[in-house]
Amino acid sequence: MWACFITIIGLLQLVAIRRCEALDVTKYTKRCHYGESKCIIQSMNQVIKSYPKDIPVLGLKPIEIVDIKDFKIWKDVDIGAVWFKFRMYDQQNYGFENTTITEVRGFGRDPTSSLVEIHGEIPRLVHKGKYVVNGKILFIETNSMGESVSDFQNFKFFLKLKVLIEYRNNKRYLRVHQLVPRLKLDRWIIGLDDFYVENSDLTIAVNEVINKNWVEFWNELEPSILEVFQSVFTNLIEDVFQKVPYDDLFIEN
Repeated sequence: MWACFITIIGLLQLVAIRRCEALDVTKYTKRCHYGESKCIIQSMNQVIKSYPKDIPVLGLKPIEIVDIKDFKIWKDVDIGAVWFKFRMYDQQNYGFENTTITEVRGFGRDPTSSLVEIHGEIPRLVHKGKYVVNGKILFIETNSMGESVSDFQNFKFFLKLKVLIEYRNNKRYLRVHQLVPRLKLDRWIIGLDDFYVENSDLTIAVNEVINKNWVEFWNELEPSILEVFQSVFTNLIEDVFQKVPYDDLFIEN
């Protein structure tokens, strides 16, 4: 019995040792001094470019393909000559592995004393998913479903975060309390298959109208789109914050 007990204790110690070794962030990225923005930018970009698949021990999930929760992008009331209810599901984003971080602010010894900011850009972010739409344009009604593709070109993001500190095992971990995104892009190209299942010409016409007037559609849908990206960025950042102790990412000044 004692032999089994000692063996179990030994195994637990071995697991603990390996876990501590696994959380040596210097194996994956350069550590910086608190608030050293230039170094932090270089470190972030090195991790993104070197590990697009994942680093499970650091909490980094794959960024080549990022899953997105279901959401309603258009929620008009079904009255009047033109209205739509547009829901998207089974969605994924492709292209986050090509992210370049361009600016960071905050990340001081006390990260709660000010906002944390992260700015970045992606040459091309592609969103693929399925949609269900109910709506009406003048006398033409649609009730259909199909696949959609969105191509966000020269996609730029500006994130402002409020963080909280949690203590676990005498170490500080961060939690995202609030994340506010702002987005800019040069072009938005949209493709909706089978918008009018029985009339392919009308489907083509709808896609042409949307893409010709993409700025107006973007302005109309931006609040819903920001909600989606708020969730995406929060999940990506929170995965790291909750896995890696904050102070392990930095060198003591």
